[in-house]
Amino acid sequence: MFGKVLIANRGEIALRVVRSCKELGIKSVAVYSDVDRESLHVAFADESVCIGPADSGKSYRNIKNIIAAAEIAQADAIHPGYGFLAENAEFARICEECGFTFIGPSSEHIEIMGNKSTAKKTMHKLGVPVVPGSDGPVKTINEGLELAKEIGFPVIIKASAGGGGKGMRIAGNDITFRNNFDLARGEAGQAFGNDEVYVEKYIESPRHIEVQVFGDHYGNALHFFERECSIQRRHQKLLEEAPSLGVSDKLRRRMGDISVAAVKALKYRNAGTVEYLLDKNGNFYFMEMNTRIQVEHPVTEMLTGIDLVKLQLSVAAGEEFSLKQKDIKMQGHAMECRINAEDSVTFRPFPGTITAYNAPGGYGVRVDSGAYNDYRVLPNYDSMIAKLIVLGKNRTEAIAIMRRALDEFIIHGINTSIPLHKKITEHFAFVDGTFSTDFIERYFA
Repeated sequence: MFGKVLIANRGEIALRVVRSCKELGIKSVAVYSDVDRESLHVAFADESVCIGPADSGKSYRNIKNIIAAAEIAQADAIHPGYGFLAENAEFARICEECGFTFIGPSSEHIEIMGNKSTAKKTMHKLGVPVVPGSDGPVKTINEGLELAKEIGFPVIIKASAGGGGKGMRIAGNDITFRNNFDLARGEAGQAFGNDEVYVEKYIESPRHIEVQVFGDHYGNALHFFERECSIQRRHQKLLEEAPSLGVSDKLRRRMGDISVAAVKALKYRNAGTVEYLLDKNGNFYFMEMNTRIQVEHPVTEMLTGIDLVKLQLSVAAGEEFSLKQKDIKMQGHAMECRINAEDSVTFRPFPGTITAYNAPGGYGVRVDSGAYNDYRVLPNYDSMIAKLIVLGKNRTEAIAIMRRALDEFIIHGINTSIPLHKKITEHFAFVDGTFSTDFIERYFA
């Protein structure tokens, strides 16, 4: 096992990794921008290094500064968390070249899965169901329009290097396709520095289901069941739960088996998430693979009782799985609400100072957060300030615990998404499980 791990991130995920390191007896090194000096991940890590100013491009996304910090701290390994450089193949490659173990998959796997059209082709070859669409990037409007007519409208135009809902446009006919093609390319180029797009069939009112997978260095692969991620706004997840009401036991086994087979065939190592769209007829289609730990990983940890960050560390250190697939069990029903500093109607970020803070507690409640009383929510970074996770013996109990915990969660001084989460957990379509990815647009637009 490693002696010292540098965490190339901030906020709750950096604090999350610090905690697992401490429990494993590993020294942790926090990095921080000059506006993050008073953050909890800095306070609780064993060591800390300032890596630059508030601008993430000069600090948390600055590869040279992070590598220099790892060298100064004499770290053995680097954990990227999620966001920032977590899925940057160049960063993973430089870590490897500089002698640091990158706690995640290989740079090659990050590169393959980072390009959505390449990932789709790769998974299709491995027997994973994919949404009908282009085999690779579509160069021109006319080429895309011809394909759209072939597979049938509606279609969706997606950034090849995309994520987070950026560079995505839906077209229902020739005219909207022509209007949206260049818009999608422009958004993709601005957001990712790559304006390539691909076209695929738009699955109407699907559920968004993802399967948590892991691979080790010995050809073993495991899945940790699925997570339901259909409650989202603007393609950004708001609430996740597991297991999914839309997935039967038979379908769960099939999705798990196919995902594990792909991990083995790829010789993929460490944590990953295979994301699918599930249609009304029970057909599922590969959407993308995230080559990192997910924001919503605590849902799976609560459901299975397994610390996924510790598993990341052990796999990266070269240890073989001590688990078998039969050892991984579902224990009740877990749910997570992402608490964002934003207006709950417009979703606009709402930075500012928290003047009062009380995190909920009690049986079945977990809060992952770097916030506290007088904490400054900065405009420079993502607006998520906490994750509220609950576990009940079944979904009905999990919803009841979540409602109670949301009532207890006090954050004053800024606007948060807590009021929206209260409305979601009380809505009939959420309670009876008849929702899909258009839930927010349908009921809260």
